[in-house]
This record gives sequence, structure tokens and C-alpha cells, in this order.
Amino acid sequence: MRIIVLGGDGYCGWPTALHLSDRGHEILIVDDFSRRRIDYELGTESLTPIEILHTRIKTWQNLSGRRIQLAVGSVNDYEFMADVMRGFAPESIVHYAELRSAPYSMIDRQHAIQTQLHNIEGTLNLLYAMKEFAGDCHLIKLGTMGEYGQPNIDIEEGFIEVHHNGRSDILPYPMQPGSFYHLSKVHDSQNIMFACKIWGLRATDLHQGVVYGTITDQIVLDDRLLNRFDYDDVYGTALNRFCVQAAIGHPLTVYGKGGQTRGFIDIRDTVSCIELAAIHPPRPGQYLVMNQFTEHFSVMELAQKVTEAAAKLGRVVEIEKVPNPRVETEDHYYNPKNTKLLDLGLQPRYLSQSLFDSLLNIAVKYRDRLKPEVIAPKVNWRNVTNPERGHQFFIGAKPER
Repeated sequence: MRIIVLGGDGYCGWPTALHLSDRGHEILIVDDFSRRRIDYELGTESLTPIEILHTRIKTWQNLSGRRIQLAVGSVNDYEFMADVMRGFAPESIVHYAELRSAPYSMIDRQHAIQTQLHNIEGTLNLLYAMKEFAGDCHLIKLGTMGEYGQPNIDIEEGFIEVHHNGRSDILPYPMQPGSFYHLSKVHDSQNIMFACKIWGLRATDLHQGVVYGTITDQIVLDDRLLNRFDYDDVYGTALNRFCVQAAIGHPLTVYGKGGQTRGFIDIRDTVSCIELAAIHPPRPGQYLVMNQFTEHFSVMELAQKVTEAAAKLGRVVEIEKVPNPRVETEDHYYNPKNTKLLDLGLQPRYLSQSLFDSLLNIAVKYRDRLKPEVIAPKVNWRNVTNPERGHQFFIGAKPER
């Protein structure tokens, strides 16, 4: 198929583009390099050294003999997106081109506006461009399990049967997002569902858990194909943070009680899920939701697993609780469903298999690049402004005044 990977220079986008290319699909990466510019804003960088995208693409072409095309631009530029649609005529579009950090959206008012403008406007531009120039194209959208929040009932896959006053209906699952970023993703989901309903578009919304790992079958072929490893307080995950702390012998810093529980998935399973979605498109007018994760853990469980794994490498580290900068329930029920992708044939990898080959070994190998000062949390959900993380410039669309 002809597949556009929006945000194809990013943490999920790059390995997805390689995986789909390796499978024989014709790939066009669209990216405006905003994620790299955010590194400059925040004063941090990937733990792993990552090449410029042009070098990555050329390296892959030389290794595989397969060509990946590139269009540099933003989903927030509608005319650019229209040109891309007309020129490439995609059969599927994988949409990663969003600001994806909850802490980033909570830095201050400016970053909250920036996140919502970029994500919601970009997705609307994409939907309109599909309607006008690629009406039969299949949109594969990366949503997030964070849209659901922390309900005290089982989390279904997108929809729930409701019984009320003697009547029943199948309705979208009620969302309780925990940040302005997650709110933007809820808006996206509603806009995509609406576009499918009124324009007959087809879309699969993959509500993804926390992704971990750095390697895929393609990335291991050459160091110039290396993927990102974020560990800072804004873009780094708790699991990545624990791994780099273990690599340097620093206590693993658990926010609050550590009972916060989330779904998790290996990056290798992420790219497999994208392919499964692409080869099983919905019918015109249909909006599908699949929960994309393989396991779920509490933050404390993650810390304990990293502590045990580090000990096997001869590194003894302790666990230290620190005040939670987020507003979230720390002890809660969590039972999300995830059967749809398994039914399509997903063969899951598990964290116990990945801690050494795709996390701790990477943290140890590149620990000399580590900047310890960027790990501690500096963004507090309760503050309307976070002076240590003040805004520098806007990525993508800037609000007019």
C-alpha cells in the first residue's frame, strides 16, 4: 500500500516507517522536525544519539534497497497537506504528528494552548484533506489510553453499553483525561468519529499505552538508524527514567505512593499493531477503537522490576518516593480490555523480555550522555505557571492576538 507516516521522524513514527517499508509498502514520511526543536527549548536531548532524518532515510535505502520518500512540512499547514494528498494518493495514513507530552501541556497557559491548537487543528486539517482528496483512505490515528482516565469500572475498547431508565444504547466510553494534552486527544477522537459519520471516512483509533524500548528488527541493523530514548521530566516516561537512574546508581524516584497504573507496550509491538490495523481497514463510515497495550503495571511495580533487573547486572539501586507533581488518583482500580488486536494476530512481547535488550542495556551503554539535572520533575499540575519550564517559542501554529 501507499502509506503516509505523519510524524515519521519521531519516537513511534520512525520505527513504524521502517517496519512498513521493510514489509514492502511505499512510504512517505511527513514531518516538520518540531520534536527536535522542543529539545532545544527544554535544554535536553535523546539519551541515544540520533542522526538527522535525511541520514536515517539514506542509510535505510542503502541497507534495504527500499526507498522512503520525505515531505517536510506541518499538518497545521492545510495547503501543504492538500498538496501531499494530491501528489501521493495514500491508501492509509498513520497519524503521529502531534505534541504528545502531558507535562509539556501543563507547563503554563502558553503550552496548554500550543498543545491543543497544534493537535486539534492538525487533525482537522488532515480530515478535511482526506475528505477532499483521499476519501477512501484509511486513517490510523494514535490515540492514548490516557483519554479514559482512572474510572472505577472496567475500561472497554472505545464504546460501552449503557442501560438507563429502561433503555439501552452503545455509546462512546466516558473520558476523564488527566492533562490538557490528553484533553486534546479526546477532542481528536470526537472529531474523527464525527468525520466518519458525516463524510463516510474510515478510521481506526488506537488508544495506546505507554510505549517502551528503542529497538526493532530494522533499527538493530545500523547505529545510524537508532531511535530516541527520552528520560527528562517532560518527555521521558517513568520506566525510562528508572532505567537511566539505575544505570548511574541513583535512587529510582517514584511519584507519590506509586500506585498509579497504566498500560504498557513494547515499540516492536507498536509497529506490529500499526501494520495489523493497516491490513484490516474498517468499512467506509466506520470508526474503530482498539486499546493498544499488552500489560499493565503500577509505577511501584515498574520500579521494583527495574531494581531486580539492575541487580542482575551488578547495580544495586534503591527506591525513593518523591512528592507527586501531578493531580491523579494514586490508588485506583484499573482493568482495561485489549482483545481486538490480539484477535487480529498480535503476538505480544513482554517487559520481562525487553528490560535488558531494549532498555537497561541502552541506558548503560549511553550513560555518559546523561544529563542528571533534567530528570527531576519541574512541572507541577497545581501551578498555573511553572517558571523553571517557561515557554521559549511556539512549535507549529501560534495563536494570533
